[in-house]
Amino acid sequence: MSVRRIWASLSTLTLAAAAALGMAGTAVAADSAAAGGYVALGDSYSSGVGAGDYLPDSGDCRRSANAYPQLWAASNSPTSFAFVACSGATTSSVASGQLGALDASTALVSVTAGGNDVGFADVMQDCVLGSEATCISSVDAAIAQMNNSLPGSLDSLYAGIRAGAPSAQVVVLGYPRFYQLSGSCIAGLTEAERAAINNASDVLNGVLAKRAADAGFTFSSVVDEFTGHELCSGDAWLHSVTVPVYNSYHPTAAGQSGGYLPAFRSVL
Repeated sequence: MSVRRIWASLSTLTLAAAAALGMAGTAVAADSAAAGGYVALGDSYSSGVGAGDYLPDSGDCRRSANAYPQLWAASNSPTSFAFVACSGATTSSVASGQLGALDASTALVSVTAGGNDVGFADVMQDCVLGSEATCISSVDAAIAQMNNSLPGSLDSLYAGIRAGAPSAQVVVLGYPRFYQLSGSCIAGLTEAERAAINNASDVLNGVLAKRAADAGFTFSSVVDEFTGHELCSGDAWLHSVTVPVYNSYHPTAAGQSGGYLPAFRSVL
């Protein structure tokens, strides 16, 4: 199977206000969330693909002991914890297969979803295997999907989350940019391809942020946390092409603990 076809998701938008939250407020909110149940929904960026130490009962969902939901739950001891995020999930598969974990006692929900809906696995395949023109055309087609079909899919998913957990704080997390431009990579994609993929990431996460806000949810970017740790940075928290292939283009354990976990905590 091509690396592109196992790639679960893509990249990111900054919300500086989240970073401005005070530590005292964060601690109070975290205590409040821990007083109820926590449910972790979403795709491979929430299940922890790429972070290793996969839980034996998670099968192909590849839920990692190093994933940010598992780390947060271990530190905060919520009343209950349901870790149902799954590799390869789309908005529709989250809606059909994961929302059963929610109930009226759920106080906190996290979710990453949307990248798989707009065909970024195919985009990455086109960029790795095709010409620069093919890559950029594929990116543009994905952006069209983000602007046209994805908002409705997100609205449907978010409505389902709210119906299942009417009192919960819901945090929608974004995705990191893949590439540091003018970085240390001397082979692979061109700078134009890397810039196009990063731009598509920003568009995707802009859509996520807008739909989350309209649903009354909180969006948290991971851009700041991953800045300086993208591919081509020399200190990447993301896998490039690797073996096993399903880890490719996913956060490492350091990306989960140093990127996603702080971004999640910053808005609680």
